[in-house]
Amino acid sequence: MGLKALRQKKWFKLMTNTYVLVLTLFVIWMAFFDTNSLLIHHELQQEIDKLEQKKEFLQKEIKHDQEMLKKLSSKDELEKFARENYYMKKDNEEIFLIEFEDSLQQKE
Repeated sequence: MGLKALRQKKWFKLMTNTYVLVLTLFVIWMAFFDTNSLLIHHELQQEIDKLEQKKEFLQKEIKHDQEMLKKLSSKDELEKFARENYYMKKDNEEIFLIEFEDSLQQKE
């Protein structure tokens, strides 16, 4: 098959058309080499998704903290929280911490 026969093929005429060549080069350039390429858009979209997940997590934490603050606004709840978490006591009390074997981490 010679060059003359190749030029007569319909797909060869289409592929050597100036407009098709320019359009193909433009699409390749925009997809891979441009500063706003598809690859960069994909990376940015992944970063946006991560940030949205972090935003949801932080909003849940804020809601939890607000509920805790509302709960700790009463004197009785604040005293209960301090006793349970910080082992605080009144002057005339003693605190006994009871630990069970299964709650302790054992070194192997």
